[in-house]
Amino acid sequence: MAIVSRFAPSPTGRLHLGHAYSAVRAHDLARAAGGRFLLRIEDIDATRSRESFVAGIEEDLRWLGLAWDGPVVRQSARLPLYAAALERLKTMGLVYPCFCTRAEIAASATAPHGSDGPAYPGTCRALSPDEHAARADAPHAWRLDLSAALARVDRPLTWRDTAAGTVMADPAAQGDVVLARKDAPTSYHFAVTIDDAAQGVTDVVRGADLFEATHVHRLLQALLGLPTPIYHHHPLLTGTDGRRLAKRDGAPALAELRAGGADPVALVAALRAGTLPIGAGIAAA
Repeated sequence: MAIVSRFAPSPTGRLHLGHAYSAVRAHDLARAAGGRFLLRIEDIDATRSRESFVAGIEEDLRWLGLAWDGPVVRQSARLPLYAAALERLKTMGLVYPCFCTRAEIAASATAPHGSDGPAYPGTCRALSPDEHAARADAPHAWRLDLSAALARVDRPLTWRDTAAGTVMADPAAQGDVVLARKDAPTSYHFAVTIDDAAQGVTDVVRGADLFEATHVHRLLQALLGLPTPIYHHHPLLTGTDGRRLAKRDGAPALAELRAGGADPVALVAALRAGTLPIGAGIAAA
């Protein structure tokens, strides 16, 4: 089967070197095997997504010399797909409405922490159907009932990572994750799992910061009868301060490097060789 990889940024800012590193790895993995490299725009955050950033993503990838196959897919155009999958889980009795605020969840001192922060303590899971009905018009998210979900699948669940080998899926630390947000009809966990399957992605290349999220994605794949791709979680690029490059921390954008006269051929060669541009490094595994 031919390899299909993807690069799936959120259009909430300009791409930086960390994005370039991930995009190059995903692109090269597919091209080396004669496969396909896809571009997906994860724009479910309507309050922060900008069309100018979508255009910037495409501009930056072309500057790097990375060509993608087929049309650019946007998550905002796929909402019916997510809604149908959520209805399946509702029918199976595996999700419940959650009316809690982030502040209320954070205030739970005993909540363990997953990759998304404090794991949800299950407050709304205990509400009765009558209580759900009485609050149906109030803003609410939809959460996965983890215990019920695990009871519905054959165990153990595994997935393969090229660095870690065969991994036993253990989503317990993530708790009852959100599948549809109060402010959006889906979530990262839900949309990315459905999209990767729908697009025929065989190999997921992404940063090591998303390794733990894969436990949840593997469970969702089992519940929805979706295939499990091979995962390639790579180390993150860091700045001179040792912190990972991130938009929120003001990591230099590729557009800035381009404006400063950077050579894209040399830049991509450095990323491929692991020598990296001056000022960037790779986080220890």
